[in-house]
Amino acid sequence: MTQEISTKPYLMRAIYEWCADSGLTPYLTVAVDKNCQVPMEFVKDGEIVLNIGAGATPNLTIDNEWVSFNARFGGVAREIFVPVGAVLGIYAKENGQGLFFGREEPISEGEDLPAPVAPQPDDPGPKRGKPSLKVVK
Repeated sequence: MTQEISTKPYLMRAIYEWCADSGLTPYLTVAVDKNCQVPMEFVKDGEIVLNIGAGATPNLTIDNEWVSFNARFGGVAREIFVPVGAVLGIYAKENGQGLFFGREEPISEGEDLPAPVAPQPDDPGPKRGKPSLKVVK
């Protein structure tokens, strides 16, 4: 029997896209555990709220295991890695609409979570010289 794939990352991507299309700011609420790489000075009561809008996180990746991006906190650039299982909710800052998930049990000491893949900068493509136009007949 194959392992069932979680719908959670798919729903998170859908809410993110809805926020972007609606001109809203998507926020992520995360239950911080040992698998989260977040700025600990901003964690309150074991949770952190992250602005994942395109302006704040131009290289955001929400894959089936991890949410990862680079962002600035207090002017300092940080790499953020959050397991999808640690996400408690994704919602629009402006109106609070979105999805909230139940708490999942953190990964136990013996279990290995697949390592996150660092976001790669967009490939700028081949270097080009001065643009030119050609007449096509």
